[in-house]
Amino acid sequence: MKVKALKFILTVAAVLGLALVTSHFHSDSSAQAATKPSYSEAYKVAKKQLGKPYGWGSTGPSRFDCSGLTKYVFKKGAGKTLHRTAQSQYNHYKKVSYKNIKKGDLVFFGGSKHSISHVGMYIGNGKMIDSQNRGVIVERVKAPWWNYVGSARPVNFAS
Repeated sequence: MKVKALKFILTVAAVLGLALVTSHFHSDSSAQAATKPSYSEAYKVAKKQLGKPYGWGSTGPSRFDCSGLTKYVFKKGAGKTLHRTAQSQYNHYKKVSYKNIKKGDLVFFGGSKHSISHVGMYIGNGKMIDSQNRGVIVERVKAPWWNYVGSARPVNFAS
C-alpha cells in the first residue's frame, strides 16, 4: 500500500510541477508579447521634447544634444537603453537602407560612416525629430545642410 501511495504522490507532484513550468513559460512569452515597445509610445515621448533647447552633451529632460535626445526617447518610450553618442549608436545597431526605413529608425549624418556627427529619429514622410542648434525640432531627413550617411533599427517596434 505504501508503494502505491508513494507512486501516486510522485505522479501528482510531477503533474503539478509540469503544469507550473508550462504556466511559467506561457506567462513569460505572453508578457514579452504584451510589452513589445510601440512606435507610438516613443513618438509621444519625442513629441513632448519639441521646442526644448539644444545643449552639447545634454541628455535631458530639459535640454538635449542629438544623441542625448534619441537615448532619452528610446529609454522612456521603448524601454531600450541606447549607446550615448551618435557614432556609437550608428556602430551598434542593425543598418537599414533608406528605402526600407520605418518610423522609429535612427537616421545618421556626417562626413562618412566613420565620422557620424548627428542623429535623429525617423517619424515618416521623409521627416525626423532631432536636436540641433535650433533645439528639438521636426525637419526633413534630406535637408541640404545634412549629409545623410545611413539608418539603423535599434528596436523592432510592434506593428
